[in-house]
This record gives sequence, C-alpha cells and structure tokens, in this order.
Amino acid sequence: MAAYKLLSSGLRLSVSFPGVRGARSGAPLAQGCGCYFSTSTCHHTQFYKDPVEAVKDIPDGSTLLVGGFGLCGIPENLIGALLKTGVKGLTAVSNNAGVEDFGLGLLLKSKQIKRMISSYVGENAEFERQYLAGELEVELTPQGTLAERIRAGGAGVPAFFTSTGYGTLVQEGGSPIKYNKDGSIAIASQPKEVREFNGHHYVMEKAITGDFALVKAWKADRSGNIIFRKTARNFNLPMCKAADITVVEVEEIVDIGSFAPEDIHIPKIYVHRLIKGKNYEKRIERLSVRKKDGGKAKSKPGDNVRERIIKRAALEFEDGMYANLGIGIPLLASNFISPDITVHLQSENGVLGLGPYPLENEVDADLINAGKETVTVLPGASYFSSDESFAMIRGGHVDLTMLGAMQVSKFGDLANWMIPGNVHKILDKCTLPLTGKQCVDRIITEKAVFDVDKEKGLTLIEIWEGLTVDDIKKSTGCDFAVSPKLMPMKQIVT
Repeated sequence: MAAYKLLSSGLRLSVSFPGVRGARSGAPLAQGCGCYFSTSTCHHTQFYKDPVEAVKDIPDGSTLLVGGFGLCGIPENLIGALLKTGVKGLTAVSNNAGVEDFGLGLLLKSKQIKRMISSYVGENAEFERQYLAGELEVELTPQGTLAERIRAGGAGVPAFFTSTGYGTLVQEGGSPIKYNKDGSIAIASQPKEVREFNGHHYVMEKAITGDFALVKAWKADRSGNIIFRKTARNFNLPMCKAADITVVEVEEIVDIGSFAPEDIHIPKIYVHRLIKGKNYEKRIERLSVRKKDGGKAKSKPGDNVRERIIKRAALEFEDGMYANLGIGIPLLASNFISPDITVHLQSENGVLGLGPYPLENEVDADLINAGKETVTVLPGASYFSSDESFAMIRGGHVDLTMLGAMQVSKFGDLANWMIPGNVHKILDKCTLPLTGKQCVDRIITEKAVFDVDKEKGLTLIEIWEGLTVDDIKKSTGCDFAVSPKLMPMKQIVT
C-alpha cells in the first residue's frame, strides 16, 4: 500500500496498487501508514531470542529464499528451526542445496522441500537422488540469471531480458523439472519469450519473490541495519529485498551508531525479523591450503595432462586483465600467471582480487572462491553480492572468462549440464543440453588448441609435440581447418 502525505492540508491519503509485491488490499484508506511512497506496510525490525519463534508462522507451501553459496553464509540457526517446526511443501530458492547432512540438505533429507529453484545440484547426493527418483521438483536456472531474478523481484521489476540461455533448454523449454518414477518426464520447463535488441536475441526471465527470506549476516545494529563479512554476502544481500518477510540471523548485535551510515550493506527497511545466532559451525566444504615452503603435493595419475592444459591456458592472461575463472582447471591456471603481469581474478560468488590458497593459520570460512575452496585476497581486493558479480560479467566489464567444458561444438556452443559417457568432447553439434550458444572463442585441450569462428567453425592453431594433424582428426568429432601458421602447443615458462 502506497501512502502519500499531503503536507499542505495535513491530510493523509493511502492508495493501494494491486499486483505490487507487498500491497495489501481491503484496508480502509484512513488506516494507511505515514511512510513516503512505500509499497509495504509500516514495520520496525523485531528482535527474537529463539529462532523457532522467528519462523514458526511460516506455513506449509511457502516460498523461501535461502541465502548462501555452497555452505558459506548459510542461515544455520534458521534452517535448524525449520526442522523443529516441521513445515512442509516448501519451495526453496537457493543457489544450491548444501550437503546431505548440513544446510538445506537437512530439509531435503526430512522431505520438507517440494521444489528447489537452484543453479546447480552441487555435491549433495540426496538432492540428486530425490530429483532423479521423482521425489523432488528442481528448476535449474543459470546462476547469474537466478541472482538477477531475485534482484529484480526486490526492485519491483516483474521481468527482464537477458542473452543468457538463448538457444538452450532454458529458452526452448523441455528441461525436466520433475521425473516420474519410471524415468519419464512428469513436469518440463516451458518455452520463454524471445526478443531481438540491436541484432541480438534475448530471453525474458520473470522476477523471483518469496514469502520469507532466511538470511545470514555478520552484524546488525539495534535499529536493524546489517553488514556482511567477506564472501558470505553472496545471495544473502539480494534476497533481503525480495521477500514479504525477511528473517536475518547475525553473529553479533551492536549499538546504534556502531556502523558508519556509508558502511551499512542492507538498511533496516528490508529487515523484518532479526536474531542473534548461536553455535555456528561454519563448515568448510573444500579446505584448500598451501604449504609454507611453497612445496607442491605429490603428482597423481593424469596430473601431467591436466598441467599441460593449465600451462597453455595461463598464456591467455594479459597484463591488467580482469578474468573470471570457472572451477577446476581454469582456477588452477591462476597458479601459473607470470609474475611480470597483473591479472585481477573475479569469482562469481562475490570477490575481485583473488589470491592464492591460504596457509593453515589463514583459513577463513567466510572467504571462498566459486569452487567453494578456501582462498585469500590480494591488496586492493573487494567483496560484493552475487547479483553485482554477474552484472560485471553480463555487462562486459570482465575481459576473459575461462571455463571447463564437457562438450563444445565446432561453432562454439557449450554444453556443461550433464556428465557424458565415452564421447568426443568437440563435435559438429553438442549432444548434451546446451549451457550457452556460440559463446566459445578458443578451445584448449591436452592435444591441441583451436580458434572458433561462429560461421566457419574450427581452425587448428597449435598441436602438441609428437602428434600429427591426423592424430587430432581421430580424436575430434568434427572437421576443422588447419592454420597455415600451425605451431607447437605453447606452455608458460615457470
């Protein structure tokens, strides 16, 4: 309900806008609150001592926005409280679903969640089992799109257009949301509207809002303003704004005035309920450390092949470049950046300026990379939320994105959705569901390097020493041109 205060006459007029999130219908005009241009009823942050009290009115069938990235920044106490209330039939919107015995995985195990809206399954075997067995509905959404859908919901924007997902199951529909017990598809995603802007195709995505948001922050003041710590900001920040009722748990509550106004991450207007959490485990999903002497761990079978790819990939870095690195081999390539250049590494969970793995005494559960590994940051680094992170990428502010791939087509289509069997990884056409259409510019393998032309296809530009073009043809599932300047596959010198 929006209220307008008429200063000239001292009268107060309240006008309801149907369809606006937070609008309440049926109330007499005289009962409007005195907030200027507000789209929700007046509130003050309510403080609770018992997390169960803070969530006990969440009814069955509610949509919950649950913050966190992996296990970093998850609302441990509030999730535990939901286990006690026993609420069922929930739709949980979260980047992922924790692990089997921690985070949202606990609510999956107790069968309290009916549908997950997530960007990936992650390392939760129970999540995967329930989905494939037809016990759980799963709406998979690209991570950046998920973050923006939540941000849009909090900003009152009903929908937006993005190039992400065009030409894939995200846009075309047919992605399994729920399986029957016999493995057939019970519910499939629907096609989405496509429009063309400036010669490019964009997919319409609808905003996401929740009945409740469960958020983990670092500190709050007694007025309800909150701040986050390091990469625990992630999805927590946009989720604060996108629910009818936002419940926040913090590690510490401080006096009003303890925060400088310019240092507040979320103003109190978004925080409806607040509780000081207890006994935080802050479990680390992937503890990664480096040795003090800088020594390397013993090599494992296959490491030489991986290192060959990594050392070639490291040559893609240029001085001053802003680079986003996917998990796995791309992240490892950062270990081989030449000391003669500066590369600013961006991680989509909300950090710019990634450093090396920490020493054992530097490990911080609130500081991870997109692979959920413990990391450090370099001087000049910054932290931000997941929606801000993907705005950097989507807006073209990142110079290089380096990803691992399951399949790539000759025209640059990328498929990363499912684990393939014994198939070629470079094909005329991807056989797996597409992650992105014509989004790949260069392919690096352990045997060769190809440049990708969106119309002409592949050109072989480098080949590993001892191999022939015929060898590459036998291990590649499509035809390709050979550069007249074909050279041995390069490796960064360390």
